[in-house]
Amino acid sequence: MADHDTVTLDDPVGESLRGHHAHLARRLGRAANYMPEVATFSAVPADPGPAEWADLARLLGRGAFADLFSCPATPPAGWEPVFTLDGFQMIWPAGAHPGRADAESGSRTVELGVDDVPEMLDLTARTRPGPFWPRTHELGTYLGVRENGALVAMAGERLRPPGWTEISAVCVAPEARGRGHASRLVRALVTRITARDERPFLHVAEANVDALALYERLGFVIRTRVTFRGFRTP
Repeated sequence: MADHDTVTLDDPVGESLRGHHAHLARRLGRAANYMPEVATFSAVPADPGPAEWADLARLLGRGAFADLFSCPATPPAGWEPVFTLDGFQMIWPAGAHPGRADAESGSRTVELGVDDVPEMLDLTARTRPGPFWPRTHELGTYLGVRENGALVAMAGERLRPPGWTEISAVCVAPEARGRGHASRLVRALVTRITARDERPFLHVAEANVDALALYERLGFVIRTRVTFRGFRTP
């Protein structure tokens, strides 16, 4: 498997919107964001000027939420800060093998689709792994674990910069924790991603020490610190 350049991970939202997810993008000038109900992420160039910020504001609308993800650029005065969250970007080492995890008795791993969206929204609302909307599943493959027919765990593919696929929405219902579901789903996604000669990566909040420890046990390594930021347009 090729050792893909990591520079593209400095702007994973913009690279995804310009490439693999271009069909899910809205654009105005050099500003872009995802279609409503797919994702809230927006992107501007690395060197945005007043024109780019004005285009993004027009694209989103007055008083709208601008989720700039890990973009380091600072919006102009008048853009109201909504949140700031410190975290890490982690990558899968080139050539590493994900290993295998045994299935929990009474559970099965399934590929999720549009018919599963109500349950996916319910699970993410209860576990809060990060933003998840009615069309987020269109970003890539989402896998779930069902116990007695009920969806109790899931994880999927989100951002797709060239050569990479982000693993996201890793969550387990409180009543199903401690059974290895998260590890099994992440390993399954790593296997799928590496099979198409791409590298997995993910993001985790610095305060989420349990998730950080899990990803490190599975083989992910920290590439860099990131700060997630959101604003409201003037």
